[in-house]
Amino acid sequence: MKNKITPSEETQKEAMKIAKATQKPGQTKEQTRLVAQGIEKGIAIYKKQQKERNRKADKAKKKVQREKEAGIKETPVESINTDANQAPTQSPTILPWVLLVLSWGLFIGYFIINR
Repeated sequence: MKNKITPSEETQKEAMKIAKATQKPGQTKEQTRLVAQGIEKGIAIYKKQQKERNRKADKAKKKVQREKEAGIKETPVESINTDANQAPTQSPTILPWVLLVLSWGLFIGYFIINR
């Protein structure tokens, strides 16, 4: 019991058009019809593969979306940890400026006292 899918009229017309375009001199109508049938099968296989690819892509997309939604629910906890981690990183950026101002102040003070 083979599951035979009948191609649409549009596919049949397109296959016949391609078969006639590639027809060789001396080729009979029967041979052209067989070529058109082969093209129809090729188109059917191609469409089937495309549907399968689209299904797989859709599944992957949904999986990524589910993972992303699960990640969003965990994000507030991560953002609290991130905020706690950012505070110490900001103070070292102030430290060099404080040390620079202090060193210049001491440098100027040293020259004023030794004059």
